[in-house]
Amino acid sequence: MSAEFETFLQKYPAYKQTAIMDDLRKTDYARLDAGEHVYLDYTGGGIYAESQLQKHQQLLRENVFGNPHSSNPTSLAATHLVEGAREYILKFFNADPAEYLAIFTPNASGALKLVGESYPFPNGRYLLTFDNHNSVNGIREFAHARGAEVTYIPVMLPDMRVDASQLDFELSRPSKAGHNLFAYPAQSNFSSVKHPLEWIEKAHAHGWDVLLDAAAYVPTSKLDLGKVKPDFVPISFYKIFGYPTGLGALIARKSALAKLHRPWFAGGTITVASVQGDKYYLAEGAPAFEDGTLDYLNIPALEIGLKHIESIGYDVIGERVRTLTGWLLENLTAMKHSSGVPLVRVFGPTSTEGRGGAVTVNFYDRNGKAFDHRFIEQEANKVNISLRTGCFCNPGAGEIALGISRVELDVCFTRPGHEDRLSIDDFRLCIDGKSSGAVRISVGMVTNFNDVQAFLAFARGLLS
Repeated sequence: MSAEFETFLQKYPAYKQTAIMDDLRKTDYARLDAGEHVYLDYTGGGIYAESQLQKHQQLLRENVFGNPHSSNPTSLAATHLVEGAREYILKFFNADPAEYLAIFTPNASGALKLVGESYPFPNGRYLLTFDNHNSVNGIREFAHARGAEVTYIPVMLPDMRVDASQLDFELSRPSKAGHNLFAYPAQSNFSSVKHPLEWIEKAHAHGWDVLLDAAAYVPTSKLDLGKVKPDFVPISFYKIFGYPTGLGALIARKSALAKLHRPWFAGGTITVASVQGDKYYLAEGAPAFEDGTLDYLNIPALEIGLKHIESIGYDVIGERVRTLTGWLLENLTAMKHSSGVPLVRVFGPTSTEGRGGAVTVNFYDRNGKAFDHRFIEQEANKVNISLRTGCFCNPGAGEIALGISRVELDVCFTRPGHEDRLSIDDFRLCIDGKSSGAVRISVGMVTNFNDVQAFLAFARGLLS
């Protein structure tokens, strides 16, 4: 046992309670160490277990499944597994089947588009935080097109938490003439801030529907829909357990789903459609929102993945992430150049309180000048460290973190030649040389102490 590991265990003794992950890493995730990978992009995507693949492939090898839009034997076999997975998703999130439905989508973005294109925005309001994924931001285009008022609530440095007084003010003034939708992330994919789940009932008390983006939250934290009651919850399963990709869900309250009106119909979403009669009737419940043929061969892998997470337990996953994130933050923020200039600036909380496992920073040289985030990624690539750079599809949080002003953005977007297209290089010129992105190091359930130490060693190599 190294001296550093002994010091770590003294400060974070709860890490010992997560030893199951070290055992699993040697078996289910052995390819990480075999390939000498330091994987630190868990907010971007989870890592799948070998046992998940084996169980899914065995299911496919031993059975014959057909398109579930029929009632023949192979179709019924597929339907049974699809509906079983649907039920298990609700069970996993403790969502009462009498109150919630699980709708299969390609990913969280697909789930968000379903809400955006179908929500009754006319004369209403769309309220959201600066800190949101672009797929949540994109719903504003549906809101604008239907005449709804769109309002953003800012986040504040240094912790990048929401201005609570402004949020309370906006929630207290819903539109009386239309419907009102409030959207925010349970956990930021930029700063890893965990925003209060108590906002859900606060918004409900003022008549708002609530869209809780849980994509970055549920890989390491339990979402109990028996305790909190958001109206719409988009998730991507690959972020939780890595495999399969291309499948997500919209978990929706039936009462909120009844407000949605889809702008089109497709195969699988109707009971009857007529060409000559120029009429169609949507199916009831989840099928009305599932366009075309479902990915019926991969959907059974979702239940396998969810059971894998349950076998580990969110308490173990959460403790693993908390302890390693604490050690990462503590050591990274202590690094200083010989000039006394700190190596990094953290965008978000510098303690483990009220945050997840993503640590977003920029690196600075001995004179306080920021390294280009793309340079950091290139250097990390050389030592087989997988991390992520950019703004992570979260421009609102990025603009606040990087000090990019509204004036600079207005000038940028109205400059001649930018009417139809704006490249990253164009954008960098607009913001007068400021950083256009950051570096995100995200710890996940399969991360171990050696991974964090490898990154800290890499970071020390940037000191002068």
